[in-house]
Amino acid sequence: MKLVQGQTWNLGDQFFRIVSLERLAVEYKAMKNLQNRDGLHQSCTKKEFCRLIKHAILMTPEEVRGLAEIANAVATTEPVAATPTTPLTTETES
Repeated sequence: MKLVQGQTWNLGDQFFRIVSLERLAVEYKAMKNLQNRDGLHQSCTKKEFCRLIKHAILMTPEEVRGLAEIANAVATTEPVAATPTTPLTTETES
């Protein structure tokens, strides 16, 4: 597998996006959520990064956009107002 700048890898509940790629070093961003893109910028050697993503899944750009759009749609939906319910009453004959 060839590493390319901009690739996004999914490992469990974390996402790793390659920010900068050099001959022997990789700078990446570790994120928990693709919607807000908050995460930590980290750097390591290519060897360490390859060990990190050994069991990760490479995501296509379409998958990344789809997950971000789904998360955005879920975050922007307004909660449905609760409808009042009438309690069930049972009348007993005496």
